[in-house]
Amino acid sequence: MQRILIVEDDKTIAMGIEYSLKQEGFETYICHDASSCKKIIETTSFMLIILDVSLPDGNGFELCRLIRSKSSTPVIFLTACDDEVNVVMGLDMGADDYITKPFRIRELTSRIKSVLRRYNIHNNGKALINIGDITINPTEAKVFKDHQEIFLTALEYKLLLTLANHEGKVLSRNQILEGIWDVAGDYVNDNTLTVYIKRLREKIEDDPQNPQIIKTIRGLGYRVGE
Repeated sequence: MQRILIVEDDKTIAMGIEYSLKQEGFETYICHDASSCKKIIETTSFMLIILDVSLPDGNGFELCRLIRSKSSTPVIFLTACDDEVNVVMGLDMGADDYITKPFRIRELTSRIKSVLRRYNIHNNGKALINIGDITINPTEAKVFKDHQEIFLTALEYKLLLTLANHEGKVLSRNQILEGIWDVAGDYVNDNTLTVYIKRLREKIEDDPQNPQIIKTIRGLGYRVGE
């Protein structure tokens, strides 16, 4: 069963999301505060977590940090605030998408399916990709650095895979955007791509300030490898 956790203090909104997701065949769990969320993620695994930013005893950003310290479970933020700083902050913490209230339930379910599709991207039968001390296993959608697994969000993984599949070639920002996003996404644009590049470098580079894997080719784009 595909389990989704809904962390939302507004019971009406939570029930509406739960009803719609059940109609789509998902098994749903609801938490109305941060403390109950912390308890359930210790004992139950989920394929995706929907996090309200404002909670009575905490906030979604804190929960996202906790979730990311334990797993790479996809996270979608719900919030009444569409301030760009909050959007970028959420994405920079490892969220996979960010949707503002009020929203249409159909839009949310579309975003959920989009994120889940990205997490299930597999190049069946493709050999391991090695770039320096980084190894990508496309069959399992996993990335390792010095044989230690690195937890990447779906977009981070897809970004790395897009660059790695064109090793030695310079990709423009537009080419990268075309490779990592789909019709359901609103927040990966030319500006937020910089956030993803920065976050990915922080995870895979020995020295993110002097990147040796993902290189910036000034005025042209980015390149992996020579």
